[in-house]
Amino acid sequence: MFAAERRQLILEMVRANGAVSLRELARVVQTSEVTVRRDVRALEAEGLLDRRHGGAVLPGGFTRESGFPQKSHLSTAEKTAIADLAAGLVGEGEAIVVGAGTTTQELARRLARVPGLTVVTNSLLVAQALAHANRVEVVMTGGTLRGSNYALVGSGAEQSLQGLRVSRAFLSGSGLTAERGLSTSNMLSASVDRALVQAAAEVVVLADHTKLGADTMFQTVPTELITRLVTDEPPLHDERAAAELQSLADQGVEITVAGPEADASGGEGPPPGRQPRRDMPLPGQRRTQNGGLGPQLRSASALADVPGERGARVADLRRR
Repeated sequence: MFAAERRQLILEMVRANGAVSLRELARVVQTSEVTVRRDVRALEAEGLLDRRHGGAVLPGGFTRESGFPQKSHLSTAEKTAIADLAAGLVGEGEAIVVGAGTTTQELARRLARVPGLTVVTNSLLVAQALAHANRVEVVMTGGTLRGSNYALVGSGAEQSLQGLRVSRAFLSGSGLTAERGLSTSNMLSASVDRALVQAAAEVVVLADHTKLGADTMFQTVPTELITRLVTDEPPLHDERAAAELQSLADQGVEITVAGPEADASGGEGPPPGRQPRRDMPLPGQRRTQNGGLGPQLRSASALADVPGERGARVADLRRR
C-alpha cells in the first residue's frame, strides 16, 4: 500500500470512529506502528486530524458524535415530549423497528404499555427498556456491539434485517436538514439505520430542535423517504430551526410538534395564567394562490381551540 493510500484509510477510520489507537490503525493498514505514527504526523500537519497519546482523534473542525453519557443529559425535557407524541403513533398489535439513540430509548419506555406490540431493534438500551414488558415482543438484530451508543452494528445486524417488513421505523440521528435528510457521524451506525428504513413502510424521525439544520458526515435517510418528523417547538429566536421545519414541510414531510405548554400541563392545555401560543408563521412562508399563507407551524396547545382537532397535543405541518 502506498503512503497516500495508507493515509486516506487512516483518515477515513478516524472520521468514522472519532478516535483510533495506533495499534488498531497499524493492524488495518498492515504496517508497523512506527510507520503509522509517521503518517499520523503528516496528517496532523495538514490539519486533518490531531495526535493523542497512543492514537489519533478528529480535529475540532469535524462534527463528532458524542457518547451516550454526554447525550443522555442533553435536551432531556424535549426528548421526553417527543417520545410522548411518538408513542401515540403506535397502535396495538403493530410491528415496528426502533433504532439506537437516547430519544428512541425514551420512546421505548412508553411503548412498554402497548399490548401485542413487536419491536425489532439493534439497540441494547431500547431492548432493556422493554425487557419487562410482558405484552411486548422484542427481537434483537445480530451484529457487533458499538459501545459508545450500546448499538449492534456491522454486517451481522444488516443481514438479520433482510426480508423484514414492518409498519414503521422510528429513528434518530445527529443532524437533520431538508436538503440532505437525516445524518449521523458514524459510518457503521448509518449503514444499519439504512437497513432499518428498508424494512419499514413509513419512516418517523425523532429529533429535537438542536438537530435541525445540523449536517453530519453520513446520510441515513434522504428527505424524500421521511414520512414524519416528531420534534419540539424551536425557541422564538432560533430562525435556523424554524426555517428548516418550513423547508421540510415544503418537501412533503409531516411535522408533529410538542409545544412547551403541552409538556407542562400533560397535554390538557396551557397551565393557569399562561396563554397558548397561536399559529407561528415560519420564515420564508409561501403564499397560496388565493393570497393566504402556506403551511404554518402550530404548537400543540393552540389546537385546543380548534373544533374537531383530536388530542389537542399534535400539530401536523403538511404540504398544501
